[in-house]
Amino acid sequence: MTAHTVEYIRYRIPEERSAEFLAAYTRAASYLAEAPQCVDYELARCEDDFEHYILRITWTSTKDHLEGFRGSELFTEFFAEIRPYVSNIEEMRHYTPTTVRGTGASVPTLYAWAGGAEAFSRLTEVFYEKVLADDLLAPLFEGLAPEHAEHVALWLGEVFGGPPAYSEQQGGHGHMVAKHLGKGITEPQRRRWVNLIQDAADEAGLPTDAEFRSAFLAYIEWGTRLAVYFSGPDAVPPGEQPVPRWNWGAVPPYQP
Repeated sequence: MTAHTVEYIRYRIPEERSAEFLAAYTRAASYLAEAPQCVDYELARCEDDFEHYILRITWTSTKDHLEGFRGSELFTEFFAEIRPYVSNIEEMRHYTPTTVRGTGASVPTLYAWAGGAEAFSRLTEVFYEKVLADDLLAPLFEGLAPEHAEHVALWLGEVFGGPPAYSEQQGGHGHMVAKHLGKGITEPQRRRWVNLIQDAADEAGLPTDAEFRSAFLAYIEWGTRLAVYFSGPDAVPPGEQPVPRWNWGAVPPYQP
């Protein structure tokens, strides 16, 4: 995955100019939204001292920001809006995220919401019973190892925010990809896989709320489409990557 750059710009804006400052950045934000070098942005106001603001912009890279965005017409339009406040900047720096990151407990992981390890074990047990009885998918899983369902349960558990059991016992993303190389999975087989795992989720008692199921299905669609690609004749195996981590939102476009 690409390592992004985070730019922080700290402003001190006199209270009497705050309304015009926010209006200017509301207009300027439209140019950030159009910039292909911009991943996301957010302007925050200090609760303790209303004169202080911090603008956070995530760029695809520092080079893309300095040579791409700043050399574009979008920057010209953007800068025209915020020019009156350049003298109010107290700090402007680029930062590279470290490996120290995570989420708090205010929002449960998809893994916890689903019911933890037992829920994913039930899911894969029911699912592979369906797979082995299915005329379209059974040939793909001929000679299925007895432990396969439990390995997939570990994979899904880790993907949805559970412990890194799959990584520790089996390997990372590359290990899972290797299992699909040369399989020649067809689109009808992929679609059947998606349908059967949704049926299995119902039978295994996974949560049925819209938020969980939309996130669950989003991963299933993403993962099975990658499986079709990596099973094809022109597939280029990715480098070593960690197991993907899914959450309640969406992920950016896949980049090998």
